[in-house]
Amino acid sequence: MEVKTSLLDNMIGVGDMVLLEPLSEDTFIENLKKRFDHNEIYTYIGSVVISMNPYKSLPIYTAEKVEEYRNRNFYELSPHIYALADEAYRSLRDQDKDQCILITGESGAGKTEASKFVMSYVAAVCGKGQEVNKVKEQLLQSNPVLEAFGNAKTVRNDNSSRFGKYMDIEFDFKGDPIGGVISNYLLEKSRVVKQTRGERNFHVFYQLLSGASDDLLKKLKLDRDFSRYNYLSLDSATVNGLDDAANFRTVRNAMQIVGFMEDEVLSVLELVAAILKLGNIEFKPESRVNGFDESRVKDKNDLKEMCELLGIEQYVLERAFSFRTVEAKMEKVSTTLNVAQAYYARDALAKNLYSRLFSWLVNRINESIKAQTKKPKKVMGVLDIYGFEIFEDNSFEQFIINYCNEKLQQIFIELTLREEQEEYVREGIEWTNIEYFNNAIICDLIENNKNGILAMLDEECLRPGTVTDDTFLDKLNTVCAEHQHFESRRSKNSKFLTDHSLPHNCFRIQHYAGKVLYRAEGFVDKNNDLLYRDLSQAMYKANHSLMKLLFPEGNPAKVNLKRPPTAGFQFKASVGTLMKNLLTKNPNYIRCIKPNDKKAAHIFTDSLVCHQVRYLGLMENVRVRRAGYAFRQAYESCLERYKMLCKQTWPHWRGPAREGVKVLLTGLQVQAEEFAYGRSKIFIRNPRTLFFLEEKRRQCLEDLAALIQKIYRGWKCRTHFLLMKKSQVVVSAWYRRFAQQKKYHNIRCSALVVQSFIRGWKARKLLRELKHKKRCEQAVTTISAFWHGTQVRRDYRKFFRANAGKKIYNFTIQRIMQKYFLGLKKTMPSMSPIDKSWPARPYGFLDGTHKELRRVFHLWRCKKYRSQFTEEKKATYEEKLAASELFKDKKALYPSSVGQPFKGDYVEITKNPKYQKLNSLAEDKVLLADVVSKINRANGKGAPRIFLLTKKSLVLADQKTGQVKASVPLLDLSSVSVSTQNDGFFALKFKEGAVSAAKGDFLLSSDRLIEIITKLHRTGGASADRNQIKIDISDEFLVQFKQDKVCVKFIQGTPKNGNGVACKRKNNRLLEVSVPSP
Repeated sequence: MEVKTSLLDNMIGVGDMVLLEPLSEDTFIENLKKRFDHNEIYTYIGSVVISMNPYKSLPIYTAEKVEEYRNRNFYELSPHIYALADEAYRSLRDQDKDQCILITGESGAGKTEASKFVMSYVAAVCGKGQEVNKVKEQLLQSNPVLEAFGNAKTVRNDNSSRFGKYMDIEFDFKGDPIGGVISNYLLEKSRVVKQTRGERNFHVFYQLLSGASDDLLKKLKLDRDFSRYNYLSLDSATVNGLDDAANFRTVRNAMQIVGFMEDEVLSVLELVAAILKLGNIEFKPESRVNGFDESRVKDKNDLKEMCELLGIEQYVLERAFSFRTVEAKMEKVSTTLNVAQAYYARDALAKNLYSRLFSWLVNRINESIKAQTKKPKKVMGVLDIYGFEIFEDNSFEQFIINYCNEKLQQIFIELTLREEQEEYVREGIEWTNIEYFNNAIICDLIENNKNGILAMLDEECLRPGTVTDDTFLDKLNTVCAEHQHFESRRSKNSKFLTDHSLPHNCFRIQHYAGKVLYRAEGFVDKNNDLLYRDLSQAMYKANHSLMKLLFPEGNPAKVNLKRPPTAGFQFKASVGTLMKNLLTKNPNYIRCIKPNDKKAAHIFTDSLVCHQVRYLGLMENVRVRRAGYAFRQAYESCLERYKMLCKQTWPHWRGPAREGVKVLLTGLQVQAEEFAYGRSKIFIRNPRTLFFLEEKRRQCLEDLAALIQKIYRGWKCRTHFLLMKKSQVVVSAWYRRFAQQKKYHNIRCSALVVQSFIRGWKARKLLRELKHKKRCEQAVTTISAFWHGTQVRRDYRKFFRANAGKKIYNFTIQRIMQKYFLGLKKTMPSMSPIDKSWPARPYGFLDGTHKELRRVFHLWRCKKYRSQFTEEKKATYEEKLAASELFKDKKALYPSSVGQPFKGDYVEITKNPKYQKLNSLAEDKVLLADVVSKINRANGKGAPRIFLLTKKSLVLADQKTGQVKASVPLLDLSSVSVSTQNDGFFALKFKEGAVSAAKGDFLLSSDRLIEIITKLHRTGGASADRNQIKIDISDEFLVQFKQDKVCVKFIQGTPKNGNGVACKRKNNRLLEVSVPSP
């Protein structure tokens, strides 16, 4: 059987205030405090939920909690907002009853959060599916958008809703959401232009400046600095716990989910930016000829940017701030506006622009979330509206808010009494009239069409002549002086003349929640809520996509001279429509209470909570519920809970549940007037009776617990004894089995030992006999072998003596050679041709073989090494080999060139654009291109030249310009002279009579002398029609310079520069080259 908990189980304080005993305001507050201290923030008054704001996160809204409260009776579990949401949803789904959930309380009490919890619970328990999930997501995501544009930070709440919201969620016959409709009431648009100290403007302004990208701000002509805008308060611009930048991204995402197009989002943000710019417009007076002052815009930069955002001509809006046109029938009169009137017009435009933008947003959301089907729908309404407000300074806004709460209290009392009466009639119990305070008289004082305060305010606003707040107050004092809920010192009622707590410019109304003092100042202006027609027409002329929708009255073709309805009239009509809507639905109430003004957890201010309890009428609510029967419960549930109190009903009652409850109460001797039998429920009049039953049940449960413990302990001991007995039998059986097995094992082991000894003795005896027989056979064989050997040796002794020495020698030599080759295999040197190591010779007679093997191995590994060469690398090594043959041990510069690769082209003649012409002159492939120094015979100094070598010629060219200085065929070259020293000088000598010899020989210098001479030598000898170029290596040689022969002499010494080769002319016949000592 499923075990169910109850509202009455493990109760902290009293979970349902109807059961509070004794009932007083002090015990009511004490019970709320006790539950609040234990994080029990929800308490019932019958079916009404009281919600305390904990100002902290509690783990009571998880998915597990949703499943716990799903499809459970309202009183089955501890108080929770999910219980009310589940009761409302199941009534709508199963009984086809339209529901409404009314959430009331003052600012900061948690109304908005409560509405979110209700909607999230309904979204969690209803059906699933792609379309259903889309609708649920759109309904939930409408909240961030409306919060951004309709919520603001106040001194009481960091996220206070500054408008009333009523959402109708529409469901199909299965209980799945298919759409919704949102209605908004009385946006506090005055906040756009003015905020009290410690408060902020609406969230969207701060979110836009904090979270928008730099490109978007530039497009909207905005700056991130809040101080740049007059409409934004600076003392509370940032709020702890609110991340405006992150919230802006959330709002953008929510608008996308709801269905806003990207251009629509941009249009909305442009209007928000235009309002900020509008607040920066300032005016200055300018005198006219007629003596009146006319307002002029001081700095037109903000006006210009605002007009650009709205797409309106600047002069049109500027004129609307300076002039006002009044139309009467066929006449138009234009008057100038002074500075004060201009500021009033500016603020009125800002308030109207924001208010109409908010209304457009609500309508646009409704278009997206409305149901797409015309089939009959079930509706659940959620009303999140401002609670009763009593401030130090109460004005027009507080007056109409409190009027709305009066109407809600009126409908609450009516619906509660009606619900009680319907339940009594349904259960067949006699209904008795309940005495309660009917606040209809207060509602009539405010809304009466003739003498009501709103009617007189409208009448005063429409009256020609001078109309002020004082004239309105005088009219109230005249008409309402005798009303018992109206107080004023200027009225005819003499009892208030000496009441100094009542100022002369104020009036006081005694609401159901207490007396509220209203200051009459501003009532007329706020009720008029005038926007000059010139401004409406200017806005209509704007090219912005939304302006014609927001200001339809500005259309010149549809000029309406009729005065627009006042704010009070519009709100009264909205409240009337709301009340009619609520009366058609089954109501569910959530009363939100704020525990302290510090917005801090764990603080409970008795006086503040008491004040809210009074104006929420919670005590009145409890008294209405307790006026008849305080507690009622279904017979089945009652019998299930209390059946253990009577022997006839315990443990099972076989008959009807109602008869079982009668037997139960008769057996407990409960007085007959304390209860009544309905058709399906038992009604208990006094909470004391219920607590008597609960106490009896607690005692009985303790006795039953003791009985259960006794029976359980007896059962446990018997079970333990039987288990021990059974275990002892099993242990004995196992032990006897083990003992017999062990005995059998010992006997078997003993038999095996005896058998093994006997078999061993027999085997050893047989072994001895066989060994003796075998030894005899071996002895006979040995004797025979020795005898046959003696005979053979005797016959072959003469042959053995003649050939034994030679065979032993050959065998020995063979073994030595085998050992030599195996040792050589293990100690072979590496495969590198330059590795000169070789294993040592082990025997002298192998000296020739050892050397020959070394030579053959070296030739073999050289061949292996050469087989790895590419053609290019082969040519390079051939050049290196040729250089070795020419210069090794002959030229001191040669060793340093061995490690340098012969690159050939050192000036990148094919890639350098400067030498492209020079490259084209070369007929054959360029074998070598390098920069050399051509030595001047006059002074011994060198001039840089490009040295090109091809297969047929060599070319000298200027390094800077690439101009050819000399081109010599290789056929004309006879020899090359170089020194033995560490220098780069070489002389190119030409054949006598050759054309190239006319200018004389060339004396050149290069760091790559070895490579140049080698390539010259190889190129000269490569052709069959040319003789080999001779290479002379000497420290003194002759060079033919035109007609003169000059001796070039190389000496070792220290040049003047200290680090290089120096060439110096000694006389006409001698050039001396100083080479540094090695």
